Amino acid sequence: MKELYLVGKILKAKGLKGEIKVLPITDYPESFLDRKVFYIGENEGDAVRRVVRQGALQKGFAYLLFFGIDTREKAEAVAGEKVYVSVDDLIPLPPDRAYLHELKGLKVLNESFEEVGVVLDVLKMPAHEVYEVKCGEQVVLVPAVEEFVEEIVIEKGYMVLKRLEEFL
Repeated sequence: MKELYLVGKILKAKGLKGEIKVLPITDYPESFLDRKVFYIGENEGDAVRRVVRQGALQKGFAYLLFFGIDTREKAEAVAGEKVYVSVDDLIPLPPDRAYLHELKGLKVLNESFEEVGVVLDVLKMPAHEVYEVKCGEQVVLVPAVEEFVEEIVIEKGYMVLKRLEEFL
């Protein structure tokens, strides 16, 4: 099985012909129009490959029709499930951007370049994203903003956080 990455959540059925309304979980919702294959399931392990018949974007939501989901009942059956893409279908990002899965597991260094922890997760909050960092036995939340993030080097596997001691 290929590695899959979350890109959306199915909200509900729309209409009678199997169309589904999807909340994109990506900075690039327009990518829903370019992709022809998604994986749908409650989690990565049970996700089923689906081929897109037709897609549209409207008011921040993606509306998709898939082969094999051609009735309202079939569309309602997948409501609440997640939408994934395979690692091969991830779009290339600009140099100053990273996928969330690339940030998880990064070593966290302080301003003196001493290793102080590891990124466990990236949480989406109303104002901005937050890094969940394990520092020894403690887990701290650090805002993902310039004030605290000095540098992220995906290729070398680390990020440098400023003023980390304020969170400990």
